[in-house]
Amino acid sequence: MFGSWPPIGWEERTWVPSVPPDLVSRRVRERHTGPYRAAVVPPIANLKVELPASVLAQADAASIEIARFDAELGAEVAPFSALLLRSESASSSRIENLTSGARAIALAEIEQGGGSNAIQIVRNVHAMQAAIALADRLDGHAILAMHEALLAHDIRQETGHWRLQQVWIGGGDHGPHLADFVPPHHQRVPAAMDDLIAFIRRDDIPVLAQAALAHAQFETIHPFADGNGRTGRAIIHSILRGRGLTRNVTVPVSAGLLTDTPLYFAALTRYRTGDAAEIVRLAAEASLRALTNARQLVGDLEEIRERWTTVISARRDALAWRLADLVARQPVIDAATVQCELGATSANTYRALGQLTEARVIVEFTGKARERLWQSPEVLSALDDFAARVGRRIP
Repeated sequence: MFGSWPPIGWEERTWVPSVPPDLVSRRVRERHTGPYRAAVVPPIANLKVELPASVLAQADAASIEIARFDAELGAEVAPFSALLLRSESASSSRIENLTSGARAIALAEIEQGGGSNAIQIVRNVHAMQAAIALADRLDGHAILAMHEALLAHDIRQETGHWRLQQVWIGGGDHGPHLADFVPPHHQRVPAAMDDLIAFIRRDDIPVLAQAALAHAQFETIHPFADGNGRTGRAIIHSILRGRGLTRNVTVPVSAGLLTDTPLYFAALTRYRTGDAAEIVRLAAEASLRALTNARQLVGDLEEIRERWTTVISARRDALAWRLADLVARQPVIDAATVQCELGATSANTYRALGQLTEARVIVEFTGKARERLWQSPEVLSALDDFAARVGRRIP
């Protein structure tokens, strides 16, 4: 262990079951009776951040590559910005065991179905967008806004404030006594979050290290009843954008973490024991892995878009070309979306859709006379290939 990063402490709390005793078995009652131990999170706002030189070197190398990748795409950010953001949101959701294919996610984006997992992934996209939009004023209100964007449509979840009850990770639904980890009692959450926000506002810590440490502290505080993982990973991107490391695109860091999720959760556990280096090292490695994958996705998309220029037969000022740009970043569309996004008339919209269909850039896949939908098989395939690469372990 390196440096003097403080481990979490523990305090004994009284457990008051929320389920009436006559609704659970005697065995369950016995397992979840009596006091339990909840974490006490030490303040970090004013801590001196000391990390091994090798870890700082890894974080610095990753930061240089992130900035280079961001600059490479700065001149031609669309469609890459939208697709990289969606890919990061899907990867972050996948860590929470929420998986969905590219077409289902694209359908959910235009509110044409897609399934419950896809809908949740799209809400994670909204949380990521909120994180980036609020990067210059990352405070408690901003974090609450991210969480609300993620869960506002889930009637089972409360948003707009920190949690008002004890939560725990693992060990069953009836109480915290057998949990793998019990975050702080909810009465301690507001002060812990104020301290974390003060840490985030510092400008004397290397950016990627600060983002990784802030993420680990957030996950330890666990300020919400649900959605902590996805919100916490959105905060990473808010810090990267707020400190100027990224300006144009969202680097799919979660895609790098997915390469070995047990290692990611183990790094969070080690952080809680006072080992701050491991989560920073893992964030640096995850960023470099993610950049390799993202560059391949961007290369695939560039090849696809270049091929389209050879098959679309339309004047250079025709709507078909703008529609091709839209399809490159939104690979499932309907006529209403085209009209709204491009400000086109109905007649011009269907003319452009016909031109791209004739060129095999898009395919109509409903077979209906009304409420038709079109997709770009090539873009969807590139996104699914990206997702398939995400879960592969590095030898």
